[in-house]
Amino acid sequence: MPKPPKRPRKPAPAAVKTAPSKGQLHPRNRHQGRYDFPALIKASPELGQFVITNPYGKPSIDFANPAAVKVFNRALLAQYYGIRHWDIPDGYLCPPIPGRADYLHNLADLLATDNDGQIPRGARVYALDIGVGANCIYPLIGHCEYAWHFIGADIAPAALASARAIVTANPQLASGIELRLQANPEHIFLGLLGSEERIDLTLCNPPFHASAAEATSGSMRKWRNLGKLDPKRQLPVLNFGGQAAELWCPGGEAAFLKRMASESAQVAEQVLWFSSLVSKGGNVELLQGWLARAGAVEVRILGMSQGQKQSRLVAWTFKDGQARCAWRDSRWR
Repeated sequence: MPKPPKRPRKPAPAAVKTAPSKGQLHPRNRHQGRYDFPALIKASPELGQFVITNPYGKPSIDFANPAAVKVFNRALLAQYYGIRHWDIPDGYLCPPIPGRADYLHNLADLLATDNDGQIPRGARVYALDIGVGANCIYPLIGHCEYAWHFIGADIAPAALASARAIVTANPQLASGIELRLQANPEHIFLGLLGSEERIDLTLCNPPFHASAAEATSGSMRKWRNLGKLDPKRQLPVLNFGGQAAELWCPGGEAAFLKRMASESAQVAEQVLWFSSLVSKGGNVELLQGWLARAGAVEVRILGMSQGQKQSRLVAWTFKDGQARCAWRDSRWR
């Protein structure tokens, strides 16, 4: 018998792509140009002991020193966002703040496209941070910039305890940030939201590596690229830290994105826009295919850049333009 013809693969939803110039931050990002170290030290005096002069004769910090990176982040949060108390346990991810801020500003622009070009602000906008981590960075910046209400979710009770301590230590955050445990580590969205809850956007920085060994290898490769791998010097395994769930998961980034695409379809009625960072360029096309099979109606691919680092923000929705207008009218106006 002749083989039946293959069913045509469902085409991926059309993707809108944008990309900034290399090294260019979002126009609203507060971290343009060189850092003002005197101002940072005034905001957080402990930073003074970590400031060095780089090979170009400019003040900087030793980014190979985890303690310096943590104090630097603390100073940035104090000076730019009014966060007076911030700390994380040793060994947890200490993220580069300018790039995290860029993600949020791009999401604000995304919401504006459904709101006649105006960024919706205030507690009526609900954002869900998947993998909030011990640092709570996205809710801290997003609440400061746009006064959105954040739900930070994580599978690690210790990470949530750290994030909760940060929120508690900064009273202005109490009504704007809530934290939830994802009790089933096999799930991303499922079991996290109440049936009546509605979320305007989700964000996520997925685990990048497929194993702990791969994460360590990637860090050593970074040192070689930076020219800092000195046999005479004891360098940390990860200068920005990171626990297992923050850095790797079985199958790496691609497996996580595939699961996210599938689960997003199951909570599509409750969410306006889903989004995720995608570190590996080849995973963007894979994600588009998974989203097409899941039934997404629109995908946006936004280029992001910080220094020499290039990454991508992929956002998708299961709602057409008419449904998004109805969502806006019922929630933001």
